[in-house]
Formats: sequence, structure tokens, C-alpha cells
Amino acid sequence: MEHLIGRQKEIKKLKYYAESPKSEFVAVYGRRRVGKTYLIREVFDGQFAFQLTGLANVKMKDQLGQFHAALINYSPKQTEVEPAQDWMKAFRQLIDLLENQQVKGKKVIFLDELPWLDTPKSGFLTGLEHFWNSWASARKDILLIVCGSAASWMIKNLLNNRGGLHNRTTGRIRLEPFTLAETEAFLTYKNATFDRYQIVLFYMVFGGIPYYLDNIEVGLSASQNINMLCFERNALLRNEYDNLYASLFKRSERHTAVVEALSQKKKGMRRSEIAAITSFSNGGGLTRILKELEESSFIRHYQPFGKKEKNTLYQLTDPYSLFYLNFIKKVSPDDENFWINANDTSMYKAWSGYAFEMVCLQHIPQIKAALGIAGVQTSVSSWYHEDAQVDLVIDRKDQVINLCEMKFSINPFVITKKYEENLRNKIGTFQTATQTRKAIFLTMITTYGLVQNQYAYLAQNKLSMDELFQHA
Repeated sequence: MEHLIGRQKEIKKLKYYAESPKSEFVAVYGRRRVGKTYLIREVFDGQFAFQLTGLANVKMKDQLGQFHAALINYSPKQTEVEPAQDWMKAFRQLIDLLENQQVKGKKVIFLDELPWLDTPKSGFLTGLEHFWNSWASARKDILLIVCGSAASWMIKNLLNNRGGLHNRTTGRIRLEPFTLAETEAFLTYKNATFDRYQIVLFYMVFGGIPYYLDNIEVGLSASQNINMLCFERNALLRNEYDNLYASLFKRSERHTAVVEALSQKKKGMRRSEIAAITSFSNGGGLTRILKELEESSFIRHYQPFGKKEKNTLYQLTDPYSLFYLNFIKKVSPDDENFWINANDTSMYKAWSGYAFEMVCLQHIPQIKAALGIAGVQTSVSSWYHEDAQVDLVIDRKDQVINLCEMKFSINPFVITKKYEENLRNKIGTFQTATQTRKAIFLTMITTYGLVQNQYAYLAQNKLSMDELFQHA
């Protein structure tokens, strides 16, 4: 595992399951390109009792053929066995294979891209249920790991199964994108020498998705890399948006409709607003779509400060989706140097401010640690008023509220006289509107810190991007 960046919690969990005194059934899920397969292969060093990867867009016969080939790979004697014609027989063949294996410790079975194996009317789930319920769960030496990017399938058929697999998974690992610290470590492993400003730029576009980061060329600047990967003709990520959602969700056009609706409103939308824009019924179908998008780390939900649950807002937080909808989708394929020339435009400035806010929202533990309140109970939200808004409010149990202002700039940020007046009005409006008795600490989170002028005193806390790179 010497090349495995981060993932310490997930590694610890997988090792626990491998050493537990009973059989374990573990579901690993998360968005496409986040590194699920790589994690599992590295942790177990490819030492599986059986491994199978589903094939995309093929029929049951082809999946079963792949299954038989995998059996032969682990036991050449399987060439003498007729390929199974259905999944019940296929899993019985797997049982025969495993019962004849002599291994030390758990027998690790890794079924990758599980949703692809479940072709229509194939009976795959019935076979999997029988394998686990009638054989594996009764033993002590089986570690069954199933993995898949198709969030809608994983949630419906494993995590929320109402049939024979109901509550059968003994462990769940939702793999998240890299943090900034892990992104920096990953790029360092690639022998890159980007400074933290450029790494933040990468994160604002690609998020912490290992596959995207792995395609960065270390000899180019951040702007050159973004242009190469997103805007040049036949760029790797020019068409990633449609492929990404189609690979994750059944009827993905419904998910992209919600994502594109949310992209229109920075602070997020209530369910009723989403339903109105998309023309979807505000019922169970929309609930499912929102849950699947959130489980795949594309959106988040939160209650605005001082509001009740019925005021829940849903907000688009996936950096690549935001970047695609703001730029890639709108730019002609003929404009192959778009990003190189875009840095001084108002469009760029508006996007970069919002994208940096999203980076901060994805690093709340690091912000709390930098403020010295990692162990203090808090609630995190945003606050909106007709005269003011605060995109990050940290409400603390120790009778303090941090109102966080997040500013992206290439130089230390300057609080001007006009902005100081704006901040004072914002704090005053917040105190009046919320009637809070807690102390208000203005917290500035910037790329390079603040210029220490006559107005900088207004901020009780001053954090730079360096604090976002800490290991929380």
C-alpha cells in the first residue's frame, strides 16, 4: 500500500473486516473515478480468493461467461466444468471453488461493478442472496466485498434492500473525494511542484477526484492543464459530464435536470423550487433523486441558520459539475485556448469566488481545527436575509457564532473602507434578525491572508488557504 494516498479510515475499516471473527459483507460505493477499485486492490494486494468485474452493457450470457473465465483463473480444474446458465448455478460453482481453497485467514471475494452484473431479468440478486444467506453468512472465514459506482442501484438493492438482502450488509464504506491535503500528497507523489494556490485552482475545477488529478501534466501550469483537459479539441473531460451521470444513475437525465436547476441558484433551492423548475412531482421520485445525488457527493442539504427542517435547502457542491455548466458547456469546441484567456474576465471572477466557497465548505473540519474548536459541538449552516447573506455560519456550543467570509484572490486580501462598512452592516443585520445573544466573531478565510491595514482589526479570526491543507 506504499502508493495509496490518504484513505486511512477506509483502510482501517477494511482491515477490521478482514480480521473480524465472523463473515463480513461489505459494500463500497461512491461516485465514478473516486478510486474504489484501486483502494480495495491495494489494501489486499490483489490477493483475492475470487475476483470478478462486471461488464458494461452486455447480456447475462456474457456476464456468466466472464464469471466462468474468472473461476478458471482461480482454479484451472474449472475448465472441466460447464459454464453456468444462470446465477444460482454460478454461485454454487463459486461455493465449490471456495470450499476447496486452503488459505490462511479470511477468503476475500471481490465483486466489482456489481450493478453491471444485474442485467434485466437475470436473477443475479437472487443468486447473490442465496450465496450469502445460505452459505457465506454461516461461516467465519468469508469477506465479501462488493463495489459499484451506480449509486441508484447500490442504494436501492443493497443499502435499502427490502428483500432477501435486507440488512445483510455488515459494513458500508462511502468513498469520498480527496481533501486538499490528500490532493497535495497525490500531486507530490507525481513529482509535481505546484504551489498551494495552483492546487486550490485544480480543486476548484476537478475537486478531489483521483482520476482527474492523475491526468494533470506536471510540466504545465494549472491554467494550461485546465485548458488542456477541458477545452482543447478532444479534451479528456470535455464530454465527461454526460458520461459521469449516465454511468451512475438510471434515467440520468432526471439527475442532470436537478443538477442544472441547482446550478442556477448559488445558495441552493428548496424541494418545491426544484420541482417547479424541473416539472417533477414533489414526491418520492424527487426524494430518491436527491438522495442519490447526495450519496454520490454531488449535492448537499442544509437548514439555513435559524430555520426549521421544512426550509431545507439543496445545494450543488460538485466542482466539476459547476465548472462544466459555467464554462465547458457554453464554450465552442473551436475556442481551444478559452481558459488561458479567461482569467481576467468577470465571468471568471464570479465563478472563482463561488468555487472557493465550495472548497471551504468541503473542509469544515480543517476550518474548525484552525479555529481551535475541533472538539466543540457546532452546527454549520448558511444565513440569508433580504439585506445580507453569510455563506458559512458556525454556531458553537461555547456561546460564539463564527460568521465566515471566504475570499479568493491572487494576493493578500484587502478590507477596504467600503467593504468594512458592508461587513459591519452584515453583522448588525444578523444580530438584529436572529436576535442572538451569542458573541459574533467575523472570520476571514482567504488564499493569502489579509493586508494588515486600519480595517483588518474587524476580523477576530484570519485564516489562509494553508489551514485548509491541514489534516483534520
